[in-house]
Amino acid sequence: MEQYEIDSIYMRRCLQLARNGLQNAKPNPMVGAVIVSRDGRIIGEGYHVRCGQGHAEVNAFASVKPEDEALLPSATMYVSLEPCAHYGRTPPCADLIVRKGVRRVVVGCIDPFAKVQGLGVKKLQDAGVDVTVGVLERECLELNKRFVTFNEARRPYVLVKWCQTVRGFIDDVGRPAMLSTPFTQMLSHKLRAEYDAILVGRVTAERDKPRLNVRHWSGPDPLRIVIDRNNPFDPSADFSRPIVPQVLKYLYDKGVQSLIVEGGAKTIQGFFDCPKSWDEIRVETSPQEQILTGTRAPRLPENASLVRSERYGGNEIRWYRNELPRLAGYYPESYEVKD
Repeated sequence: MEQYEIDSIYMRRCLQLARNGLQNAKPNPMVGAVIVSRDGRIIGEGYHVRCGQGHAEVNAFASVKPEDEALLPSATMYVSLEPCAHYGRTPPCADLIVRKGVRRVVVGCIDPFAKVQGLGVKKLQDAGVDVTVGVLERECLELNKRFVTFNEARRPYVLVKWCQTVRGFIDDVGRPAMLSTPFTQMLSHKLRAEYDAILVGRVTAERDKPRLNVRHWSGPDPLRIVIDRNNPFDPSADFSRPIVPQVLKYLYDKGVQSLIVEGGAKTIQGFFDCPKSWDEIRVETSPQEQILTGTRAPRLPENASLVRSERYGGNEIRWYRNELPRLAGYYPESYEVKD
């Protein structure tokens, strides 16, 4: 087995561990770390559990049994995101790795955060540590796509979603229509629990009176944003100018890393009119044929590319990504369309 294949096996374990921090690591990224002895045995592993507490590397070292401490100088540490090199709420992990004497470190991807961004790798290399970067890089970037977008694009990661009938309507002549199934509604609430904020337009808020909370899943409710010139989300908002860039800047300044846009059609179109203001689209289609007219579903923008399709009962959910070159690195190329 080639070295890259071996490294990929342990990096996948890092990714498995990292996902455990989905809810509590925010606003920090999800990170997993694995320590492997020379003979291929995992002697330590950990993940970043909660913001303000020990990072993945710290927890991995803490899990090493006393009798295995002597193996560290000949061990390899795998970590899904570049070890930090600065003092924040916790000391630099790169310094800890050097002190522990680990001979080799394999990094999934470079940290886009300005205070790290290559400095962790440099600190390790300057100390004589053998560093390999880029193992399962796309998967590691995908795991922290919200964190990456927030730091590189300086705006929240944006998911646009709606539910439509098979005929392409999102309501019944202006009246709300329940098109999701209980199961797909639960999936929508799961998504809400994973995002920091949720946004709708004034008409949707007044007509549908959506609660926009997490009641069919476990997790925190997202911050509620309504685009309403009579009750602006920000007192400085200027509705004579395009509002989407203002919303994104407002959320970025508040440290909001991710946003779901749930409607209505005009609000969604506002995001599509700004081609670099969204990242993913989720469209759920119901087999409902009784609705013969109503508000037309938004048209997919030209830069939307289908990445996968899922079926739950009679409903189909299709996921699209933004194909603009600036954003291409945020998604793995290994997505397959599943009919």
